[in-house]
Amino acid sequence: MDTLIQPRVLKGFRDFLPAAEIQRDDLMEKITAVYRSFGFVPIDTPVLEYTEILLRKSNGETEKQVFRFQDNGGRDVAMRFDLTVPFARFTAEHQAELYFPFKRYHLAKVWRGEKPQAGRYREFIQCDVDTVGSDSAAADFEILSLMRSALAAIGVTNITIRMNHRGIFNRFLAKTGVSDKSEDILRSVDKLAKIGKDAVTKELTDTTGNAETAALILEYITGETDFNGTLSKLERMAGGPAEDTQRMRDIYAMMKAAGIETTYVLDPCITRGLDYYTGVVYETFLNDLPAIGSVCSGGRYDNLAGLYMKDKVPGVGASIGLDRLIAGLEQLGLTDKKGSYLDAEIYCLNEKDAIVYQKAAAELRNAGVAVEVFPDAKKINQQYAVTDAKCIPWGIFITDKDAQNGTLSLKRLATREVTDGLTTGKAADIILSAKK
Repeated sequence: MDTLIQPRVLKGFRDFLPAAEIQRDDLMEKITAVYRSFGFVPIDTPVLEYTEILLRKSNGETEKQVFRFQDNGGRDVAMRFDLTVPFARFTAEHQAELYFPFKRYHLAKVWRGEKPQAGRYREFIQCDVDTVGSDSAAADFEILSLMRSALAAIGVTNITIRMNHRGIFNRFLAKTGVSDKSEDILRSVDKLAKIGKDAVTKELTDTTGNAETAALILEYITGETDFNGTLSKLERMAGGPAEDTQRMRDIYAMMKAAGIETTYVLDPCITRGLDYYTGVVYETFLNDLPAIGSVCSGGRYDNLAGLYMKDKVPGVGASIGLDRLIAGLEQLGLTDKKGSYLDAEIYCLNEKDAIVYQKAAAELRNAGVAVEVFPDAKKINQQYAVTDAKCIPWGIFITDKDAQNGTLSLKRLATREVTDGLTTGKAADIILSAKK
């Protein structure tokens, strides 16, 4: 006999049993509904891209995380590490077929070869939404507002969205004389919440070669108590008013007009490590579990599509990290798992009545009830065990007498309350009424 192969998955990858996959699907459906309500449309792109497409505008850390190999044709290919860079390629390749501004959403898996940890995996789902073709405060605000609405749709309301503007920071760095080290400085500042002030100070001192410059950068990234106060400080340290600070004032005015400004904080520490961001950037934190990190982030990337086309196409977008978000919700006890999408189960009391069961099931489905028929006449306790595992709320019994009379018995499984002598139409009314 051949040796059996041990069933296992790679580190950082996971299987999903029905309850977990149903949870993910439900959240994605709710998020998708919000994206559509704001006017965004779906697209899809390949898992594999030419490596030069994915890594042309990236830092060394990104290259270390990419799953990269030669395919059978000897081509240098890589698996997408996010959905934004492929979207930039998509925009350049299909620009003649698109209308601008073009608003797309894309919910799909991405892959990063980073060290697995709580809420962070090598294969995970991102829920992206982007607008290209508009460099306006309105486009920036719409994405920020949508982030809040999408999270609210899945029951996540106790959040803080921390935002900043890379342009203001870049002006400050130029005034300070360290623009040539901006990418390293941005990455260090972006790690403040993760590694702490002392470690960031050391990194900044090593990068700039000057402790006073490092201290000035730390002063810059220390916010005031309110949005306008912080913005005034950043404006002053960056050299005065400019388009970037006016953009932030315009966005904040829209937030106040919409009555949602309390969700947002101007935080100069937020820089986003990826170097394709050029304007507004933001990250979203669960107030009851900040340690898990950002569950939704993004920003403006006006030059990204320019890597693949001559015309400049401004863009802004955000991405919900679904798996990290679910990990946070589970820690907070905010998740409801279910084992199926069924409303009811028709138990098999006698296999000779299979046709009667299927007829009743068809009538219930036509009335809008999600129902299945148990296929085998097993002991009723065994049938109960299966429906319990699936979290089905209603059980339906059709006896020989019911089969003759065209009736059924309906049982609410949680309370064991039974109603006899129902037609399929009346049973459907009861089941659907309970769902409302």
